[in-house]
Amino acid sequence: MTLNLKAWVDLARREIVPIACFLAIALLMLGFVEITDEVTEGEGEVRWFDEGLLYALRTSDPADPIGPRWLEETVAELTALGGFGVLALVTLLAIGFLLMQKKWIGALMLLVATLGGTAISEGLKVGFSRPRPDLVAHAVDVTSMSFPSGHAMLSAVTYLTLGAMLARTQTQQRVRAYILGAAVLLTLIIGASRVYLGVHWPTDVLAGWCLGAAWALMCWFAATLLTRGERPKANPA
Repeated sequence: MTLNLKAWVDLARREIVPIACFLAIALLMLGFVEITDEVTEGEGEVRWFDEGLLYALRTSDPADPIGPRWLEETVAELTALGGFGVLALVTLLAIGFLLMQKKWIGALMLLVATLGGTAISEGLKVGFSRPRPDLVAHAVDVTSMSFPSGHAMLSAVTYLTLGAMLARTQTQQRVRAYILGAAVLLTLIIGASRVYLGVHWPTDVLAGWCLGAAWALMCWFAATLLTRGERPKANPA
């Protein structure tokens, strides 16, 4: 029996998407492991990269980030979007919305993603105990250890997981692309802000992005498998 085009597309999606997900997770985890190895050694190209980028974002005064004062203030405000309080509030509001929509599994997976990501991040910080950068002044107060960046990792976990779940409820491709693009952009801005403010080494942020994106992808894939019947059908053209 000959399959029509839609059937072939559906079949390809069922076969390719899981493989693509596992491949992406593997590549992200490989990136995290490679960064971790280099950071643990603490020599060579990684030291040059970390120190060079931090100094490149400073004027001749290590305490003064490049750019006008309003830029530094804006970046300090944007970095708060990756703070524990903001992420907790966003997560609770999103979970509340999902519960109102009776999306029980989606709400549970979002909670697992954020709580699990937080536990992983804090555990790694304690395990590696990498000090914060001491080459430049910190533009905001920090108290925890440096590796990996909690802001970079947890913003990736929260915003990418939430963005993927919201995108899955949409039928229009451009709307899904906009939601996912906004989640990625927000994650990148928050991570970059930590380096600009001098509170993280660049490799802290890169490691946080890799691990956070891998964890978010795993949680999204699990939620997709458990809620495959909830995906809305596209309206006919």
